[in-house]
Amino acid sequence: MSFFLENWMLIAVALTSGALLMWPALSGGAGAGSVNVTEAVQLINRQKAAVVDVCGSDEFAAGHVAGAKNLPLAELEAKLPGLVKNKATPVILVCASGMRSRRAVAVAKKLGYENAHSLSGGLSAWRAASMPVEK
Repeated sequence: MSFFLENWMLIAVALTSGALLMWPALSGGAGAGSVNVTEAVQLINRQKAAVVDVCGSDEFAAGHVAGAKNLPLAELEAKLPGLVKNKATPVILVCASGMRSRRAVAVAKKLGYENAHSLSGGLSAWRAASMPVEK
């Protein structure tokens, strides 16, 4: 018992850090609905995935994944069904860093697109992997 009383601060730090490490897995956050660049390329090539860039039109014009369609996040709920008619088609949602595209996955899944994915790391990761970018 004296061990716990003497080292309570270290024990608290250890428990807190362990909880923070487990948070993404428990909350379904970081990895849920996301794909890395390699997985995205495989989805595009093998399953003809639709690539939807959820950035604003100015960001889209500055550079985007080759073949991507622009649909800003604010318009996604209203216009995604018109852009990707088959809800079984894989949809890869992309933004600059991956933050907006994760929110877009939630919107897409709410609309019935169960095969919706966020590109982990966004366009930055795509460029870092030397993948084709259009302007």
